Amino acid sequence: MPRVKVARKSTAIDMTAMCDVAFLLLTFFILSAKPKTQEPVHADVPASIATFAIPETDFSTLTVAQGKTFFNVQGADVRVETLKQMGDKYHINFTPQEQQVFAGTESFGVPVAMLKQFLALSNDQKLAYQQPGIPVDTTDNSELSDWVRSARKANVGLHGKDLQIAIKGDSKEQYPTIKKVIATLQKQKINKFNLITNLKTVSK
Repeated sequence: MPRVKVARKSTAIDMTAMCDVAFLLLTFFILSAKPKTQEPVHADVPASIATFAIPETDFSTLTVAQGKTFFNVQGADVRVETLKQMGDKYHINFTPQEQQVFAGTESFGVPVAMLKQFLALSNDQKLAYQQPGIPVDTTDNSELSDWVRSARKANVGLHGKDLQIAIKGDSKEQYPTIKKVIATLQKQKINKFNLITNLKTVSK
């Protein structure tokens, strides 16, 4: 008796569900990713084997490179409150629009007297502008000291937590510049702070 031949059919796989999942994952990663902002100065930090993730809140970074010092504090609300306190101290009235621009400025290095002109620049102009750095000295009238003090007060008032501070110094930076920054922190009795470094591979 002859065998019945079953007609061969091509295998078809519906990829609609897989495409939906792929696009959902892609959308999630795009929306949840934090864009990396370009820093006003490049700092070639030294290497280290210690690992510690930089917090996204209650954290401030002092970048030292090319003989200049730049200030950054995490959190738009803390930035605005810090700016208000600095405006009160230096008798400068920052408008709501300037406060909004400053809230989105992660790192800057200009004296307080030049801050209004700096905030009026466009994003492209800010990238091209050679910021002179925040004035630093070991006296009580140091602008960097005022920024750190104001940010600490703002963070405690808004979040109820002490502000963690880190120094991000260029590996080729001269020691006297770093020493002034450390002395500024020590005058506020900040003797514990972090150093930002690159990860170095441990030799076996």
